[in-house]
Amino acid sequence: MSLRQQLRSLANPCQEEESPPRQPPPTQPLATMRDIWCAPSCLLLLLSCAASLEEPGASAGGCPPCVPDECPPLPAWGCPLGKVRDNCGCCWRCARGEGEACGSGVSDGVAVVWGRCATGLECRRRAKSRGVTGVCVCKSRYPVCGSDGLTYPSTCQLRAASLRAKSRGERPVEQRSKGPCEQGPSIVTPPKDIWNVSGAQVYLSCEVIGIPTPVLTWNKVTRGQYSVQRVELLPGDRDNLAVQTRGGPEKHEVTGWVLISPLSKDDAGDYECHASNSKGEATASGKITVVNSLNEIPGKGESTEL
Repeated sequence: MSLRQQLRSLANPCQEEESPPRQPPPTQPLATMRDIWCAPSCLLLLLSCAASLEEPGASAGGCPPCVPDECPPLPAWGCPLGKVRDNCGCCWRCARGEGEACGSGVSDGVAVVWGRCATGLECRRRAKSRGVTGVCVCKSRYPVCGSDGLTYPSTCQLRAASLRAKSRGERPVEQRSKGPCEQGPSIVTPPKDIWNVSGAQVYLSCEVIGIPTPVLTWNKVTRGQYSVQRVELLPGDRDNLAVQTRGGPEKHEVTGWVLISPLSKDDAGDYECHASNSKGEATASGKITVVNSLNEIPGKGESTEL
């Protein structure tokens, strides 16, 4: 090796040395002394990047002898999400919840230690944050059904609800299944009453929700003498009537329409929106009244449309 190459190697020991392309002899070691000397400095660089999400303590070699009697007391009302050890494994601290700051950072120019996340959460670096090093994020991001019959956005929120229930002396909330809890259908937007003249174009709409997603159908209910009802499943064989159904606007919701054009006196009556799934049924109805002129239409109320 020339003198210039030796000086360059000493100035930058981590730079790969230029050498002619040849196979090393079988007895040559896999790591040279220069590589071994360079490895700790590279390793320290990686550790410095990872240590920012941890509390200053064991990772920085700054843990004093553990004296439990000198640990700060926990709040008198307890820790809603349980307690965790500090980074030195000595003192108990209240666990940080979902969306709360974690790790260590700077607040108003002062170094602050926020602490560790609760079980099921992990501390992730927040993009473009100032002062706050990390934020607690749930490891599982899918909804779950609790034993209390409620749907929780994540297992972390279910676990938090369970801890709150236990603190009140109630039974803990357990995960019944993945995904939202099943529920019977309910009418989100019922059909409205309609008044109009013959020959007009009218429509009824209905929006329902349920888990599993309900099946929506339309019936025309005709009431005769002695309160006898006749139910006709739509659209039937009507040429002037069409039924349309689509999913939405929200998940597990269904919206349906009945379009009548042109409107005739035979179309007058009650139109029933019927929703059903494995958990139950729900119905709502709107009435169509056919008049001879617009002057016969009464004052428009909240549930009346032309």
